[in-house]
Amino acid sequence: MTSINNEVMKLVKSSQLDEEEGVLMYAFMAKRQKDEKNKAILEKMSSDEKMHAKVWESISNEKIKPNPIKIGFMKLVTILLGFTFMVKKMQRNEQLTIEGYDLLAKEFEHTARIVEDERRHEKELYAMLDEERLHYVGAMVLGLNDALVELTGAIAGVTFALQDTKLVAMTGIITGISATLSMAASNYLAERANGNENAIKSSFYTGVAYIVAVGLMVLPYLLLPSEMYGTAFACMIATVLFIILFFNYYISVAKDEPFVKRFLEMAIISLSVAAISFVIGLLAKQFLGIDTL
Repeated sequence: MTSINNEVMKLVKSSQLDEEEGVLMYAFMAKRQKDEKNKAILEKMSSDEKMHAKVWESISNEKIKPNPIKIGFMKLVTILLGFTFMVKKMQRNEQLTIEGYDLLAKEFEHTARIVEDERRHEKELYAMLDEERLHYVGAMVLGLNDALVELTGAIAGVTFALQDTKLVAMTGIITGISATLSMAASNYLAERANGNENAIKSSFYTGVAYIVAVGLMVLPYLLLPSEMYGTAFACMIATVLFIILFFNYYISVAKDEPFVKRFLEMAIISLSVAAISFVIGLLAKQFLGIDTL
């Protein structure tokens, strides 16, 4: 074999590292699977990645071991966000640039074709993966959207009317818990009326999404002193934007849906409601003669 220039070798080693990470991660996911179909698919993907790694190792003549800290972090993300998210995230990261792949194809035409075929096969495999939580994305969106819109408005409305973080936190917690139970019950009844046999699970996902959002939104008011209601409000708005950003990123990866459009839509709605409620809170304080000082 002719000597390989540094640019090509760098791409080879990068590909080899991706494959070695895949071997460990897909095997980890497979061990956690109770569903036999998903387990078999993930085991096959781990096996394929091992073959890919050996192909690149035969070219680099070097054994490459993944960073254990990175692998540990990826395992944690898998546990928290699900295997479908991690599989698709890995597949996105693994794709070589067109220019980079052209370089490898020119140097190793036969090898590159084999790996290209295997990667196409992997895409077909992960399209077959079936994760329960993704069946209830609609229920989670319902709970999250309602929590963000309703609680953002409620907290914004009372923050500058009450001017006390602890009073606002108490209001948010009471409103949030009541709304969580109401939303979960409403979702259950709606799903039962539609003949959904998994109505209880659907309402559970709705309730969990709602109460998690409530907890994160109220947290700044619990942590900051009573007089720092303005700072708590700013932190709450930042938290809302982070929740919207994080959730829409998760959906965009796990379900291959557009990110920017969904993020902007949710952000604009939530912040608009917050602005309107803020004005209503100030007007109510003024006209009702409420003085918390």
